Amino acid sequence: MTATNRNPIDHRLLMQKVEEVIDHIERDPEEAFNVHSVVDEVISRLHDDLGIYGARLYEIEGDSYRLMSTFPDHRRVEEVVRIPRTYPPIELCLMRGLVYMEADDPRLDPELERMLGVKEFAAIEIGNEQYVLGFSVTPGHGQEEVLFSLGAVRHSINRRLREDRVHAVIRQARQIQSSIMPREAPVFGKFDIAGCSKSLDTVGGDLFDYIPITDKILGLAIADASGHGLPAALQVRDIYTGLRMGLARDFKIVRTVERLNNIIHTSTLTSRFVSLFYGELELNGTFIAVNAGHPPPFHLAANGEVTFLDRGGPVLGPLSDATYDRSYVHLEPGDMLVLYTDGLSEALAPAELPDKPEWEREEFGEDRIVEVARANQGKTARQIGKAIFAALETWRGPGASAQDDSTVVVVVYPQEAGD
Repeated sequence: MTATNRNPIDHRLLMQKVEEVIDHIERDPEEAFNVHSVVDEVISRLHDDLGIYGARLYEIEGDSYRLMSTFPDHRRVEEVVRIPRTYPPIELCLMRGLVYMEADDPRLDPELERMLGVKEFAAIEIGNEQYVLGFSVTPGHGQEEVLFSLGAVRHSINRRLREDRVHAVIRQARQIQSSIMPREAPVFGKFDIAGCSKSLDTVGGDLFDYIPITDKILGLAIADASGHGLPAALQVRDIYTGLRMGLARDFKIVRTVERLNNIIHTSTLTSRFVSLFYGELELNGTFIAVNAGHPPPFHLAANGEVTFLDRGGPVLGPLSDATYDRSYVHLEPGDMLVLYTDGLSEALAPAELPDKPEWEREEFGEDRIVEVARANQGKTARQIGKAIFAALETWRGPGASAQDDSTVVVVVYPQEAGD
């Protein structure tokens, strides 16, 4: 069927109406996408120019597309309708992204189209072939204008669907991370404890945790999963859950870490490598720990002596049969422990030498972290943690951006009054 007798189209006005539909699609980006409201916009704004008067939404189910909804001024279909992917109009739509079919096209199934109440129609693929959206068109309108207009609408819908999926993933990862990060510092004997984590993205792959073992033992954990976003958030959730489950079953810390290593090794997530430091602090100041490939925390004694806690084994994940050793220190009044991730120690030098390749730029380094901690001895754990982050920001210079998530946990054993 041709369209030689159709009324002339004001293309400038048509483009204005298409832009109004697109503006409707892209408005309110934080809200969930609503295909019904978009179809209403298409029909109300483009009916006069393009003859669009009804629509049908199909969703993929196995090897066919199921009719999910019909829209205003269109025949209601009471029975379940499934159209095979191999139906020529569907195949063409998936191949090209959009298709226009005239009523006398021999590739159409007359019985199916009659049941649907369709004569002439255009269809677009949306959501990576998850949906097909068909629009009924009054015969006698221009195919080129219909395809051009619906092509622009399709592009906008797909972009919006992608954005909504990203927002949903971010919300999910944010919920995971907020559910496992400590909301407040634990009360444990005379010790003063504080932790802080700053994510490079909306969500990150760092974790710190306080795990009450008994009234006399507190578990302290800090971890860093490779990558960012949802995969990393899921990985640190595995660490959070695995640690607590293992310790609740009275596993020794070495055995718990070895079991966690096996969990990460068999994971199918893209983020499969995790560095972890886990230690148990006793009320008398005894601290026993295992380091699984994590930047070594340090014990800073009141007299300024530093002991790095690097004993343990490899990062979790690559080796299924990795084994780990323990380290041991004893805290006295005036001592502190500082745990951190490589987002602090491996932060690159300020950008005043922008032409210098990344591998030649200096790292903030563990020595600077030690210097800041030593300079702030006698202060609270929270003040020491803030001082470390402040020193990093000063060292980076104004306006410099972070390259990774960064986390610090500080444990202070306050000196008694008069000491």
